[in-house]
Amino acid sequence: MVKCHIVIQTFWPECRLFVISRENMFTGIIEQQAKVEEIVQNQSNVHFRLTAPFQNELKIDQSVSHNGVCLTVTNIEENGYWVTAIHETLQRTNLSHWQVGSTVNVERCMPANGRFDGHIVQGHVDCVGTVDEIHDLDGSWMIFINHDANAGITVNKGSICVNGVSLTVVDSFPDAFSVTIIPYTWEHTNLSSLKPGQLVNLEFDILGKYLKKFTVSLQISKK
Repeated sequence: MVKCHIVIQTFWPECRLFVISRENMFTGIIEQQAKVEEIVQNQSNVHFRLTAPFQNELKIDQSVSHNGVCLTVTNIEENGYWVTAIHETLQRTNLSHWQVGSTVNVERCMPANGRFDGHIVQGHVDCVGTVDEIHDLDGSWMIFINHDANAGITVNKGSICVNGVSLTVVDSFPDAFSVTIIPYTWEHTNLSSLKPGQLVNLEFDILGKYLKKFTVSLQISKK
Protein backbone atom coordinates (compact mmCIF):
# COMPACT_ATOMS: atom_id res chain seq x y z
CA MET A 1 0.00 0.00 0.00
CA VAL A 2 1.17 3.53 -0.78
CA LYS A 3 0.26 6.50 1.32
CA CYS A 4 0.52 9.81 -0.50
CA HIS A 5 0.55 13.22 1.13
CA ILE A 6 0.39 16.23 -1.17
CA VAL A 7 0.26 19.79 0.09
CA ILE A 8 -1.06 22.49 -2.24
CA GLN A 9 -0.70 26.26 -1.76
CA THR A 10 -3.86 27.95 -3.03
CA PHE A 11 -4.24 31.52 -4.25
CA TRP A 12 -6.69 32.56 -1.54
CA PRO A 13 -5.63 33.82 1.91
CA GLU A 14 -8.59 32.02 3.45
CA CYS A 15 -7.34 28.63 2.21
CA ARG A 16 -3.60 28.37 2.61
CA LEU A 17 -3.08 24.63 2.51
CA PHE A 18 -4.85 21.39 1.97
CA VAL A 19 -3.67 17.82 2.11
CA ILE A 20 -4.60 14.81 0.02
CA SER A 21 -3.98 11.55 1.83
CA ARG A 22 -4.82 8.23 0.21
CA GLU A 23 -4.00 4.65 1.09
CA ASN A 24 -3.99 3.50 -2.54
CA MET A 25 -2.76 5.46 -5.50
CA PHE A 26 -2.45 4.74 -9.20
CA THR A 27 -0.89 6.75 -12.00
CA GLY A 28 -2.96 5.78 -15.03
CA ILE A 29 -0.11 3.89 -16.71
CA ILE A 30 -1.67 0.59 -17.72
CA GLU A 31 0.45 -2.47 -16.97
CA GLN A 32 -1.50 -5.13 -18.80
CA GLN A 33 -4.93 -6.14 -20.03
CA ALA A 34 -6.97 -8.66 -18.07
CA LYS A 35 -9.75 -10.82 -19.47
CA VAL A 36 -13.12 -11.43 -17.82
CA GLU A 37 -13.56 -15.21 -17.51
CA GLU A 38 -16.59 -15.58 -15.23
CA ILE A 39 -19.33 -13.40 -13.77
CA VAL A 40 -21.35 -14.38 -10.69
CA GLN A 41 -24.29 -12.37 -9.33
CA ASN A 42 -24.71 -12.44 -5.54
CA GLN A 43 -27.63 -10.31 -4.35
CA SER A 44 -26.69 -6.73 -5.34
CA ASN A 45 -23.00 -7.58 -5.72
CA VAL A 46 -21.24 -9.01 -8.76
CA HIS A 47 -18.13 -11.17 -8.54
CA PHE A 48 -15.75 -11.24 -11.49
CA ARG A 49 -13.05 -13.82 -12.21
CA LEU A 50 -10.32 -12.47 -14.43
CA THR A 51 -7.03 -13.68 -15.83
CA ALA A 52 -3.98 -11.46 -16.30
CA PRO A 53 -0.29 -12.09 -16.99
CA PHE A 54 0.66 -10.78 -13.53
CA GLN A 55 -1.97 -12.78 -11.60
CA ASN A 56 0.69 -15.03 -9.98
CA GLU A 57 2.16 -11.91 -8.35
CA LEU A 58 -1.12 -10.82 -6.79
CA LYS A 59 -2.09 -11.19 -3.14
CA ILE A 60 -5.47 -11.37 -1.49
CA ASP A 61 -6.61 -7.93 -0.25
CA GLN A 62 -4.43 -6.19 -2.88
CA SER A 63 -5.95 -3.21 -4.67
CA VAL A 64 -5.88 -3.24 -8.46
CA SER A 65 -7.31 -0.68 -10.87
CA HIS A 66 -9.71 -2.26 -13.38
CA ASN A 67 -10.72 0.20 -16.12
CA GLY A 68 -9.96 2.90 -13.57
CA VAL A 69 -11.97 1.30 -10.75
CA CYS A 70 -10.08 0.34 -7.59
CA LEU A 71 -11.14 -3.22 -6.75
CA THR A 72 -9.83 -5.55 -4.04
CA VAL A 73 -8.55 -9.02 -4.90
CA THR A 74 -10.76 -11.36 -2.86
CA ASN A 75 -9.50 -14.76 -3.99
CA ILE A 76 -6.75 -16.22 -6.15
CA GLU A 77 -7.01 -19.51 -8.03
CA GLU A 78 -4.92 -21.29 -10.62
CA ASN A 79 -7.33 -20.17 -13.31
CA GLY A 80 -7.58 -16.52 -12.30
CA TYR A 81 -8.37 -14.11 -9.49
CA TRP A 82 -11.63 -12.68 -8.15
CA VAL A 83 -12.80 -9.15 -7.42
CA THR A 84 -16.19 -7.90 -6.25
CA ALA A 85 -18.18 -4.86 -7.36
CA ILE A 86 -20.88 -3.59 -5.03
CA HIS A 87 -24.11 -1.89 -6.13
CA GLU A 88 -22.68 1.65 -5.88
CA THR A 89 -19.73 0.71 -8.10
CA LEU A 90 -21.99 -0.95 -10.67
CA GLN A 91 -24.23 2.13 -10.80
CA ARG A 92 -21.40 4.64 -11.19
CA THR A 93 -19.13 2.78 -13.63
CA ASN A 94 -19.25 0.67 -16.78
CA LEU A 95 -18.57 -2.58 -14.90
CA SER A 96 -22.22 -3.60 -15.29
CA HIS A 97 -21.56 -3.80 -19.04
CA TRP A 98 -18.68 -6.27 -18.68
CA GLN A 99 -19.22 -9.63 -20.34
CA VAL A 100 -17.26 -12.85 -20.38
CA GLY A 101 -14.42 -12.17 -22.82
CA SER A 102 -14.23 -8.41 -22.14
CA THR A 103 -10.72 -6.98 -21.92
CA VAL A 104 -9.96 -4.72 -18.98
CA ASN A 105 -7.13 -2.24 -18.41
CA VAL A 106 -5.35 -3.16 -15.16
CA GLU A 107 -2.77 -1.40 -13.00
CA ARG A 108 -1.45 -2.24 -9.56
CA CYS A 109 -0.85 0.47 -6.96
CA MET A 110 2.24 2.57 -7.44
CA PRO A 111 5.10 1.29 -5.23
CA ALA A 112 6.64 3.69 -2.72
CA ASN A 113 9.78 4.00 -4.83
CA GLY A 114 7.91 4.14 -8.16
CA ARG A 115 8.02 6.85 -10.79
CA PHE A 116 5.10 9.21 -11.33
CA ASP A 117 4.77 8.57 -15.06
CA GLY A 118 1.09 9.53 -15.31
CA HIS A 119 -0.92 11.64 -12.85
CA ILE A 120 -2.65 11.12 -9.50
CA VAL A 121 -5.40 8.54 -9.98
CA GLN A 122 -7.41 7.35 -6.98
CA GLY A 123 -9.42 4.62 -8.65
CA HIS A 124 -12.66 6.41 -7.71
CA VAL A 125 -14.67 6.94 -10.88
CA ASP A 126 -16.64 10.19 -10.99
CA CYS A 127 -19.00 9.23 -13.79
CA VAL A 128 -19.30 7.38 -17.05
CA GLY A 129 -18.77 9.27 -20.29
CA THR A 130 -20.11 8.41 -23.73
CA VAL A 131 -17.81 8.07 -26.71
CA ASP A 132 -19.10 10.54 -29.29
CA GLU A 133 -16.58 10.42 -32.14
CA ILE A 134 -13.36 8.59 -33.01
CA HIS A 135 -11.07 10.00 -35.71
CA ASP A 136 -8.15 8.19 -37.32
CA LEU A 137 -5.41 10.81 -37.71
CA ASP A 138 -3.06 8.60 -39.74
CA GLY A 139 -0.73 7.63 -36.91
CA SER A 140 -2.80 8.60 -33.89
CA TRP A 141 -6.47 8.65 -32.89
CA MET A 142 -8.64 11.44 -31.48
CA ILE A 143 -11.58 10.50 -29.28
CA PHE A 144 -14.37 12.91 -28.29
CA ILE A 145 -16.19 12.00 -25.07
CA ASN A 146 -19.36 13.55 -23.61
CA HIS A 147 -20.08 13.66 -19.88
CA ASP A 148 -22.35 15.21 -17.26
CA ALA A 149 -21.25 18.83 -16.90
CA ASN A 150 -21.68 18.63 -13.11
CA ALA A 151 -19.47 15.55 -12.73
CA GLY A 152 -16.14 17.34 -13.10
CA ILE A 153 -14.04 19.80 -15.05
CA THR A 154 -11.29 19.51 -17.62
CA VAL A 155 -8.79 22.04 -18.93
CA ASN A 156 -6.77 22.12 -22.12
CA LYS A 157 -3.49 20.21 -21.60
CA GLY A 158 -4.76 18.95 -18.26
CA SER A 159 -5.08 15.34 -17.17
CA ILE A 160 -8.06 13.00 -17.39
CA CYS A 161 -8.35 9.29 -16.63
CA VAL A 162 -10.35 7.29 -19.20
CA ASN A 163 -10.91 3.59 -18.45
CA GLY A 164 -7.91 3.81 -16.12
CA VAL A 165 -5.62 5.41 -18.73
CA SER A 166 -3.91 8.72 -17.92
CA LEU A 167 -4.48 11.00 -20.92
CA THR A 168 -3.93 14.66 -21.81
CA VAL A 169 -6.97 16.76 -22.68
CA VAL A 170 -6.78 18.36 -26.14
CA ASP A 171 -10.10 20.22 -26.35
CA SER A 172 -12.08 21.07 -23.23
CA PHE A 173 -15.79 21.93 -23.02
CA PRO A 174 -18.20 22.09 -20.04
CA ASP A 175 -19.71 18.71 -20.92
CA ALA A 176 -17.15 17.13 -23.25
CA PHE A 177 -13.48 16.82 -24.09
CA SER A 178 -11.17 15.23 -26.61
CA VAL A 179 -7.97 13.23 -26.20
CA THR A 180 -5.40 11.99 -28.67
CA ILE A 181 -4.11 8.42 -28.41
CA ILE A 182 -0.59 7.47 -29.50
CA PRO A 183 0.02 4.08 -31.19
CA TYR A 184 1.56 2.42 -28.11
CA THR A 185 -1.44 3.28 -25.91
CA TRP A 186 -3.82 2.28 -28.70
CA GLU A 187 -2.18 -1.15 -28.99
CA HIS A 188 -1.75 -1.88 -25.27
CA THR A 189 -5.11 -0.77 -23.83
CA ASN A 190 -8.76 -1.41 -24.60
CA LEU A 191 -9.22 2.11 -25.98
CA SER A 192 -8.67 0.64 -29.45
CA SER A 193 -11.88 -1.40 -29.08
CA LEU A 194 -14.08 1.61 -28.32
CA LYS A 195 -17.00 2.49 -30.59
CA PRO A 196 -19.25 5.59 -30.64
CA GLY A 197 -21.97 5.22 -28.03
CA GLN A 198 -19.90 3.09 -25.66
CA LEU A 199 -19.51 4.06 -22.01
CA VAL A 200 -16.11 4.77 -20.47
CA ASN A 201 -15.14 5.35 -16.85
CA LEU A 202 -13.98 8.89 -16.12
CA GLU A 203 -11.99 10.16 -13.16
CA PHE A 204 -11.30 13.87 -13.27
CA ASP A 205 -8.07 15.36 -11.97
CA ILE A 206 -8.17 15.40 -8.15
CA LEU A 207 -6.40 18.76 -7.96
CA GLY A 208 -9.03 20.31 -10.22
CA LYS A 209 -11.82 18.83 -8.09
CA TYR A 210 -10.37 20.31 -4.89
CA LEU A 211 -9.84 23.71 -6.48
CA LYS A 212 -13.38 23.70 -7.86
CA LYS A 213 -14.76 22.91 -4.41
CA PHE A 214 -12.71 25.68 -2.81
CA THR A 215 -13.86 28.15 -5.45
CA VAL A 216 -17.53 27.29 -4.90
CA SER A 217 -17.11 27.48 -1.11
CA LEU A 218 -15.46 30.90 -1.31
CA GLN A 219 -18.18 32.21 -3.61
CA ILE A 220 -20.84 31.04 -1.16
CA SER A 221 -19.02 32.53 1.86
CA LYS A 222 -18.73 35.94 0.16
CA LYS A 223 -22.45 36.24 -0.55
